[in-house]
Parts: sequence; C-alpha cells; structure tokens
Amino acid sequence: MENCLTLIFLSSVINLATAGNVRLVGGNNSCAGRVEVYFNGEWGTVCDDFWDLTNTAVVCRELGCDETSNTMRAAHFGPGSGKIWMDNVGCSGSESSIFDCSKTKMGDHDCGHSEDVGVICSGIRLVGGSRCSGRLEVPHGNTWYTVCAAAFDQQDAEVVCRELDCGAPVQVLGAAAFGKGDAQMWTQEIQCRGDEYQFALCPTSPSQFCSHENDVSVVCAETVRLVGGNSRCAGRVEVLHEGQWGTVQDVDWDLPDAEVVCRELGCGEALSAPKGAYFGEGSGSVWISGLQCTGSEFTLTNCRFNGWGMEANHAEDAGVICSGVRLVGGSRCSGRVEVPHDQTWMSVCDAVFDQQDAEVVCRELDCGAPVQVLGAAAFDKGDAQMWTQEIQCRGNESYISLCPTSSSLKQNCTHENAIGLLCSGYTDLRLVNGPDICSGRVERQYSSKWGTVCDACWDMRAASVLCRQLNCGIAVSVVGSDWFGVGSGEIWADVFDCDGNETKLSECSISSWSRAECSHRRDVGVICSNSSLALHDGLVRLSGERQCEGEVEVFVHQVWRRVLLDSSSLTESSVVCRQLGCGSVLNFYGSSSSSPEHSHECVMGFQCSGSEAHLGNCSSPQTLNCSSTQQLSITCIGRGSIRLVGSGGDCAGRLQVFHSGSWGTVCDDSWDIKDAHVVCRQLQCGVALSNQQVPAWFGPGSGPIWLDEVECEGNETSLWSCSSPGWGKHDCQHKEDVGVVCSEFKEIRLTEGCEGNVEVFYNGSWGNVCWNQMDGDTASLICQELNCGRSGVLSASTARVESAPNWLDKVTCRPHDSSLWQCPSSPWGQNYCGEDEVAKITCSDKEIHESPHSRLTCSTSPSPNTRIISLRK
Repeated sequence: MENCLTLIFLSSVINLATAGNVRLVGGNNSCAGRVEVYFNGEWGTVCDDFWDLTNTAVVCRELGCDETSNTMRAAHFGPGSGKIWMDNVGCSGSESSIFDCSKTKMGDHDCGHSEDVGVICSGIRLVGGSRCSGRLEVPHGNTWYTVCAAAFDQQDAEVVCRELDCGAPVQVLGAAAFGKGDAQMWTQEIQCRGDEYQFALCPTSPSQFCSHENDVSVVCAETVRLVGGNSRCAGRVEVLHEGQWGTVQDVDWDLPDAEVVCRELGCGEALSAPKGAYFGEGSGSVWISGLQCTGSEFTLTNCRFNGWGMEANHAEDAGVICSGVRLVGGSRCSGRVEVPHDQTWMSVCDAVFDQQDAEVVCRELDCGAPVQVLGAAAFDKGDAQMWTQEIQCRGNESYISLCPTSSSLKQNCTHENAIGLLCSGYTDLRLVNGPDICSGRVERQYSSKWGTVCDACWDMRAASVLCRQLNCGIAVSVVGSDWFGVGSGEIWADVFDCDGNETKLSECSISSWSRAECSHRRDVGVICSNSSLALHDGLVRLSGERQCEGEVEVFVHQVWRRVLLDSSSLTESSVVCRQLGCGSVLNFYGSSSSSPEHSHECVMGFQCSGSEAHLGNCSSPQTLNCSSTQQLSITCIGRGSIRLVGSGGDCAGRLQVFHSGSWGTVCDDSWDIKDAHVVCRQLQCGVALSNQQVPAWFGPGSGPIWLDEVECEGNETSLWSCSSPGWGKHDCQHKEDVGVVCSEFKEIRLTEGCEGNVEVFYNGSWGNVCWNQMDGDTASLICQELNCGRSGVLSASTARVESAPNWLDKVTCRPHDSSLWQCPSSPWGQNYCGEDEVAKITCSDKEIHESPHSRLTCSTSPSPNTRIISLRK
C-alpha cells in the first residue's frame, strides 16, 4: 500500500511539473496556434511528423480547451524559432499531458521549423438545443462568452456550421431564441468571409455593448441521421455529403464507431452496432467505408476513413442502436425514467408509460423485470424537460429506442407526473444440481454473474413463488446444502419478502434485514412438487389450512405418515418449522385426526437435537399404529409476528408484537436480558446486547400494550414460549415500553459528518471498514445512504480508534444494490487490513433525494459532527 501511495504522489508531482508548459502561439486566442513546449528553461516547437488528431486532443485537453470541443484539427501558423523540442509524437489519447506521450528524446529531431505543428481546438459551441442548434458561445482564455446578434451574420454562420460538421446554416436567430444564458458577453464583432474552415481563423473588431436579450443562436443542418428504426436513436446510419444523404459500409464497423454516432445525435450511449443492413438497405451513395473511430471523437467525420464515395453493396449498410433510457434519483435499477432528445435528457410522463414499456426499460438496463411502475414523481420531479411523445412498446423489444412513438400527448404533463420505475435487479433464476429442473440449489443471476442464496435470506413463501415461476408446481421443502451441494462464486444476500401468492419473484419486494454469516455451506435449495424428489424420505408437510400450521406429516419409505406426539416433539417441531421456512415453533399439541389416509401408519421417535436443517437429518423413527396416541400438530411463527421499531434498522428498537389484528407494545416490568435474548433469536438478529432498562429508550409507542411481566428462561425459540399474565393484561403506560438491541443491529457513519473514515456499528461496537476492493460506486452508495450527496471520493486512512475492530473488508456494491448491507463483502471481522487501509470517503453534491422505497433515519451520534444513518424498508 505504501508503494502504491508513493506512486500516486509521484504521478501528481509529475503532472504538476508539466502543467503550464504547453502553449499555442500565433492564433486569435489561447486555443489556436503553433504548439510550443517549455523544457530546460526554453520554449521550443514540435515537429508535425506522425502528428494526428489524437495528439491534438491531448494538447487541447491539457490547455483546458477541449471540455466541450467538437472538432480538433492540425493547422499551420507559421514557422517558430529556437529549439525544436519534440518529434515523432504518438499519443494514445488518454494522456493528461503531451509530455506523457511517446516521442523521440527531447531535442532529437530531423525537422526544420517549416514543419512546426499547429493546433486549432474547437473555438465554439452551441448551447441549449442540439449539437447542431443552439445559443452560440465562443471561448476566450478559459471562459466561454455568448455572442451578440448584432455582431453576427450569415457568413459567420457558414463557418460555425462548417466547424461543427453540421452542414449548412438553416437559420440565424436573435432575441435569445435558445435562452439568455449566464456567460459573459463577447465584446468584439466577428468578421468571417465565410470560407474559413475554423471559427478561430476569422478576424474580429471592437463592437458595441450588447445584453443577453440579444444573444445569437444558430440552427445548422444535421449531417448524420439514423433511418429505418422506430426512433431517431436507432436505425441505418446515413451521412450528408455534397447535399446528398448516403450510407456507411459495415466493414470494420464496431461499437466505438456507434458510440460516436450516438454522441453526435445526443442519444446517450451506444448499445449495439448491427451490420448487414439490419434496418434495411439504403439507396444512393455509400459515402464512407473503412471507418475507424476510437470512440472519443465528437463527430463521425473526425474518424479515419477511406475517403468519400465508393463502390459498395447496400446489403452492407451499417446500423446503430443507442441507449434510449436511464433511471435517475434511485439506484441503477430504480429511479425516474428519462429519455434522450437532442443532447438533453427528458422526463417521461406517467400518462404515456405502461407495463410493456417498463418491461423493455428493465431489460435494456440489464435490471431484470419491472417490480413496480410509480407515478406522481415518486423519485422527485427533476428539472429536465417533459417528453412530449407517447412510447408504445409491445414489451418484447430489446431496447426502448426500437419502440414506436406517437406524435404528441393529448394532455398536458408537468413534473408532478414524472414516471418512476423499480426493476428487480436480477435477470434470471434457476435450480441446479438436482435430478431435474424443479429441484436443486437456488441460484440467481445479476447481469451475467450467477450466485447462490443464503438460507438466512429464504423462506417457504419465496420458495413457493419460485416454483410457480419455474412452472414446477408448489414448494414442497426448503433444504440446506447437504441436499444439493455447495455452490461457488457470489452469495447473494438480498431477501425476497413475498406474500406467497405472487406469480414471479420480481413481484416480491426486496429487503436486506439479515446480514447473517453466510458461506456456501449455507446455500439454500428448494424442492418443488413437480420434481421427482417431491416423494423423498424426510420431506414434511402440514395438513392444516394455513401454510405454517397443522398436523405434521413426514414422507418415510415412500408413504406419507403422521407423526405421533412424544417427549421429543418440541425439538421435532423446531426442525419442521425451520425446514418449511416458517421460522420458529410457537406451540405444539396433540390432536386426533379425522383423515382416513394411512390411518394405520404413523411414526415417532425422531430424536432430533433441534438444530437440524430438515427432519431427514434426525435419527430414523419407528413405525407405529396411529391409534396408540395423539398425532403431533404444531403452529410455527415467523419473524413477522414481532418487530423492533424506532431505530431505522430491524435488529434494534421498541418491541412490538402482533395480536388480534394489530400491533402493540410490551411493558418493561420484569424484563431482563434473557427475555431480550429470545426476541433477538426469534428475529434472527443474533444475541441481545443490553437490557435497555431506560424507560421508552426508543420512544413511547401507541395502541394496545399487549404483554407485561414476560418471563423467559432464555433458551426459548419464540417469545410465545415464555410465561406472561396473558394478552392485554398489564398495569403500564407507554412510557414503560421495552426496547431491545441485538448484536446484528448495524449502522454506518462517516466520522466528520459527510466525510471521514467509514465506520459501522455491529455486535455492540463501532469498527472500521477497509478499502480493499472497494470502488467509487460503493463510496457513492454510502454517501447516498447518509444523505450526503450522489458521489464520493475514496482514499486510504488510519483507524480513528486504535483498538476498534476491522468489521468489514472487500465491500463491493453491485449496480442494483440500494443499501450497504446488500453489498457482498468478507464475513464480519474477517479482513486483510493494514494500518493505513481504513476506508475514508469525501462526499459531494449535497442535493440528493430520498428513494421512495427506503426511509432514511438519522439517530443521535456520539459527536455533533458525526452523522449516523441506517436504512429501513
């Protein structure tokens, strides 16, 4: 790490040393002229041998002239004098300085000053419209200026449109047609003859005072278009040359070429570069062949190609599909829907967007299936313009730019109607390593990466939905890795909160209440009813009307048999509830079944310890006559019957219990750490950290007070197994509501508000997060969780408290993650941290809007400068 930081430091020193050592001389402004470099105390020139546009791009970037440049060309500004410092310069285009490019030894050359190279960086831009239309701005030094309409005429417009590769001028507009702008006013009159190929070559003269009311705008003809698709962002590539439209040959056509087209048209990123006249054959000339773009050019004509016009077959016409959509204000897979139009992103109205459109958007963004379409500006109103056309996707298109659109909306749409979309994030599901497709280890795919599912994140309801989605009937059992083996690669910790009646998992909400210690030994498997394993020894079912309640039946020796009540029924019941994904056992009791099925075949004596994953892991039972004793009936209860609220997390807060259709609180009379342990165990939140004897530490509740004088031994699997006077019997007020903090309660903070070391609270103490494998996306997600901005800069630091544990390492968030706790990482406490490898983040862009599916809650921090936040669904 020390070596890496040293290299970073040295790189910074080198860049500082070269800053200001390049200039352009002999042009009309600082962005045009002969290239001169300062070396060994003396300015000298650069030879034009092997000089190309890539070298020009580096020079313009270094001088601060290319941020919004559109063209960059070599030019001749007369011979220099003195030294010729550089020759045979070859840049890749990514360098920050010309000094970083390959070249002969400084001062070695075989040139004369007649070969001094000159550069013209783009001297103009059009703002507020498209690439080829808008308010004209020109640079002077490092500042952009607007141009007065009184100082601009048709000859000037000819040069502007030519320089921007936008064909001929269509219209010159005054009166701030594209907005007034906030740049300074240009104080000189431009006097182009009209035949200059670069605006910087036009003479100027002093001009009169002008205000922004007179900003000039130019509308040029487009020189590139996409034809044959359903939108302007997808189709056959056609270019305008000598007044005629022609096509581009697809030989050597690839994605970098398509990226230039999409950039030029203001259509977002390139998604595909189809060949073979994918959008139909064109007509007329094939203008361009042998095109070779790097992908960074601003126009297609900046790329290398074999000259204009050639003999070619229109069956080889090239096509482009540009990105037609993005989601803003949430995560990569959730947010406000925006589409590009003429260099501008526009919000989509909820009146023109439906489920079919949502299917295409989620598919194009590689975000799986749509979970929910949200209107009424659910992801904030945004400040983009409103899209005025209706999108009419069938639902099976690969990209939204392939969907037809109608002319215009029949009703007015405002930002109050901006549409939002939640996509599932995952793209596929499967069951593997079983005898058929209807049983096996559960695996989910995010983008192109498959991963397993931790058993702590899965229940019978999710299994039922998965079986239904796979056309495999209903779920029979949720099993552990001893059935279908351990997987490899990623372990996805997202929890599907299903009701059980959904038709596919994408309809279930996704949360992250558990960050259990997951390994591939805990990979979950599912057996559906259509699998050959549906009739397998050790499978269980409950005969009651409810999913997690009824008479216990087990499949033994190819026959379903009822289980008899005996002394080991409590541990058997615990295993059955776990196997069915129904949480813990609430109670068990004896019953007399009226069912005649296999009435003579019952079993008892499984001898379970209570920790087994399924009943088949217990000792073999004995077969008995069913009439000898009562059958075992059980009621399982999941974590949904109790909850902790008021902390922002699931594993700490005021205790609430669900009874008679409503949530109520628990009084703290007689409450101790043993009672808290049971609550944490039932919630799968680890162990209790403290007694929390402070009355109403998480605030007083409301509604009924359901329980008082609760007394647990501490080893119960459910709060319902503990003694109490009964439902609603108490002598308390809500100021006595009990609170619980469990070891799995987690929070995150930056030590100096919106910057500083990343620290997380876990298992009762604050600890560090290491920066190994952490990236900028992860840092940005942390900033968003803390409501500190959209982005974060990551750096290394040392621990603030020397004795603090290193809780997390190798945290790498995926594009669909909306919370740090969903991001894959090493298990808690396992790390490879050095002394200076603690993650430090500096957040920026304080304006960030809350996601509608998350609630951000700040809690009291140890220091007034420390912001703590946790995410609650």
